[in-house]
Amino acid sequence: MESPLVIVDLDRAPVREARVHDRDRVVIGVAAEPRDAVDGYDVLLTGVPDAPYPWVWCADPHATARELGHIVESRPAAAVALVQVLRMGSGISVPDRLVLESLAYSTLQGGTDFRSWLAAAPRRTHRPAETPVRLGRDGSRLAITLDRPWVRNAFDAATRDALCEALQVAVADPSITRVDLYGNGPAFCSGGDLAEFGTSRDPARAHLVRVQRSPAALLHRCAPRVTAHLHGACVGAGIELAAFAGRVVAAPDTVIRLPEIGMGLIPGAGGTASIPARVGRERATYLALSGAELNAGEGLRWGLVDEISDIDDDVTADPQEAVRS
Repeated sequence: MESPLVIVDLDRAPVREARVHDRDRVVIGVAAEPRDAVDGYDVLLTGVPDAPYPWVWCADPHATARELGHIVESRPAAAVALVQVLRMGSGISVPDRLVLESLAYSTLQGGTDFRSWLAAAPRRTHRPAETPVRLGRDGSRLAITLDRPWVRNAFDAATRDALCEALQVAVADPSITRVDLYGNGPAFCSGGDLAEFGTSRDPARAHLVRVQRSPAALLHRCAPRVTAHLHGACVGAGIELAAFAGRVVAAPDTVIRLPEIGMGLIPGAGGTASIPARVGRERATYLALSGAELNAGEGLRWGLVDEISDIDDDVTADPQEAVRS
């Protein structure tokens, strides 16, 4: 079987164009300094600090390329599916991107890599909330708060459904001119609730549910009115959904990460649509493949965050205060 990876040293080889057989491979380019005319690469690595888009700076780009190569070799199905979804997504609408992402995600849920990860993962007890999402309305402003602080607002099915109901209010009511999205407790959202991972034994039905009950699709519809207020862990769904917001404000302690490839999956909460729209396809690929953490400052430089602030200028950090103000 052909290797799922191509690493090109752009300092030694001419810039290559995309090839037909690259459809089934992850293509990484490495150069000491950024250069132009680099279409056809999934990730571009350089040793120049503050490298311009689409390049990613790293202290040792060749070592980073090898590390990414090990990840691709260990999770080939997820890595190749990721780049295929991101490449195709650049030419279709956001709603269609979400369907494409879900199809790939469901396929990978039935794969060997995810099942192996699931079998090795420690068993967790689901700790639901009676009201996983709280709403507060003050005139034209709607505050939506994820409220399972004891699990850092891990995203379970009940939270998904409740968030959909909350966002449907915003979509249906044009008198709501501002929507503020918060997470209660030490983190905005720590990602998918691992206590529920793998509980669905029917990936095909899971795809239908994911498309029909999609907070991502609803956020996209009301995005210009939404401000996401990030703090602490913003992992997986926690950043994938927030990135749809028209404005993203991050506290200095914000940490962003996409861990799904390590599980044998790809981002499945809308991240293959929302994150490339903010940082570009190549940097989105790097984040997902590497699982690397971005702090608030790095998120701001890349455009994943619009502002760093402990308390927004005109909305307090306490959602209950926000709806009373």
